[in-house]
Amino acid sequence: MAQTPQQVMQQAAFYSNNQPYVLIGLPPGAIMAAAGVVAEIGEPFCALVVDKDEVSLLIPAEAWEDFQDRLPGGKIGDRTYRLITIDLPLEPDLIGFIAYVSAALAEANVPILTFAAFSRDHFFVPDDRFAAAMEALDRLKRL
Repeated sequence: MAQTPQQVMQQAAFYSNNQPYVLIGLPPGAIMAAAGVVAEIGEPFCALVVDKDEVSLLIPAEAWEDFQDRLPGGKIGDRTYRLITIDLPLEPDLIGFIAYVSAALAEANVPILTFAAFSRDHFFVPDDRFAAAMEALDRLKRL
């Protein structure tokens, strides 16, 4: 029987590496430069998203300082983010989990960026809203 979002949250642990991250927007032609940066970072989390209109990178803030000259045309967002990983394997057919978590974070007035890996979901929240996000997730876990 498939797990519910509530059952998953009751078992969940939350992981954060307490590192600031930045979101960077690049023109579509920057895919090779962005992929090269991701390959060199060697950090436990970074994300590269490519769509028809842009290339987006989510990387540690200190990596941006190191690599910004290699990413011409890069626009950095005006805030830093912190990572929260739901630290247990999630079934790929789990229904409503992101909605369940994002509703709790929205109620706590916490904006989120979501990223799904093969077996884990990752949320990035503004650095100044990290404590509120963790409190909201802890409340959700206890329901």
